[in-house]
Amino acid sequence: MSNYRPTIGLEIHVELKTRTKMFCGCLNDPSEKHPNVNVCPVCLGHPGTLPTANKQAIEYVIKVGLALGGKINPVSKFDRKNYFYPDLPKGYQISQYDQPIVLGGNLNGVRIRRIHLEEDTGRLLHDEKGVTLVDFNRAGVPLMELVTEPDIKSGEEALAFAKELQLILRYLHVSDADMEKGQMRVEANVSVSKMAHSASSGQTPSEFGTKVELKNINSFRAAGGAIAYELKRQEEVLESGGKVEQETRGWDDAKQETISQRSKEEAHDYRYFPEPDLPAFETSVFGIENLKISIPELPKEKRIRLASEYSLNEKQVGVLVEDMALAQYFEEASSELKALSAKADPKAILNYLTSDLLGLMNTEKLVFADLKIEPEHLAHLVFLIESGKIGSRQAKDILRRMFETGLDPEEILESEGLHTISDEAELKGVVQEVIKENPTALADYKKGKTASLQFLVGQAMKKLKGRGNPEVLAKIFEKNLPRTLER
Repeated sequence: MSNYRPTIGLEIHVELKTRTKMFCGCLNDPSEKHPNVNVCPVCLGHPGTLPTANKQAIEYVIKVGLALGGKINPVSKFDRKNYFYPDLPKGYQISQYDQPIVLGGNLNGVRIRRIHLEEDTGRLLHDEKGVTLVDFNRAGVPLMELVTEPDIKSGEEALAFAKELQLILRYLHVSDADMEKGQMRVEANVSVSKMAHSASSGQTPSEFGTKVELKNINSFRAAGGAIAYELKRQEEVLESGGKVEQETRGWDDAKQETISQRSKEEAHDYRYFPEPDLPAFETSVFGIENLKISIPELPKEKRIRLASEYSLNEKQVGVLVEDMALAQYFEEASSELKALSAKADPKAILNYLTSDLLGLMNTEKLVFADLKIEPEHLAHLVFLIESGKIGSRQAKDILRRMFETGLDPEEILESEGLHTISDEAELKGVVQEVIKENPTALADYKKGKTASLQFLVGQAMKKLKGRGNPEVLAKIFEKNLPRTLER
């Protein structure tokens, strides 16, 4: 048992997917490659300019709060957070302090303290000559910040929380939350405290340890590594008799270690005060009930329903829940398959989506915009297999043609003459050829090696280019092979 208790809280920043920036009409376009294109006097902080709050951004934060079971503050306001940094054009950031939009909530058993709305900063670009340039395209983009209570006890729990939040944000269509693109940034407040020993009750936690803030985390892998490293580092400091300093540390991905950046500021260091150019606002004017109705089925509920409705295991459900487009396609195809045959197994559809079609597309993830196969056509293919009209080997050839043309499998069967051959008279000649060409398999069958029968069926299928009905072939072989087995 460890002598230390870890305490972890998360601060997660998310760029919202609005059309325009938070306080001006400039485009919010993360794909813009040319620097300082989507800028104006407002987001560049020119004197005399006045901000106007983005209604859609506020609605998005309310939706997130409702989805996470938070309380929507009846009255909210914006505040100025004062600090200087080269990519902060105003010299202050419009944020929220004591009256955030959302209070409370819960995700994965972790309590949420608050969710508020602010503006993002610009981006610093460093070149090989040591010159730093500033791109203000990102300055003023709506940025949601979610702060948890210090309920998390491990890097694994922190990762699970962040990944589930990312899914929920995508389900709500409020953000793409792509960490590699900086659309979701995870910061962790990490501390460890020594466990006090009691003769009556064993180990009990002492007071909280000194909090260290971890920044510069740009992937889930980095988040897990940074938290694990920092917990270990703090334990080693305390074990050696040292004192953990309150500071901000960054994550060095190359060295796989946290590095000191600066001493940690307190809230009063920012000199928060109400934003004088933006009045406080009542959240009821944003139609909270309508926003609540617009919330779709969320990942947790979807997992339960998919497992029950389609008899899927945990791994299969996980694959579908993590990809909304895949889940939608699967459910549409499964619905079509059920209409064709109530007994058909929809898991076959999932297998094609996660194996054969990935191979044909040569990607790690299906790009449905490039997929010509309609859900009902894939369902039709599975139905043809399960009804015995085509074999699995033949289905692979048909699937390839479907992938290339977008045609229904029945159309491909008709146009290319690929119907399964089930006529015994037509198959008998092929069976006799295979028996004659494979004396060793015939001898093995005589010795009681019944697996030889499957080998012979396979040889016949090769001759027929997958078009033979394997069940009919097996019956013909059994009729034509010697009935008396040698002992």
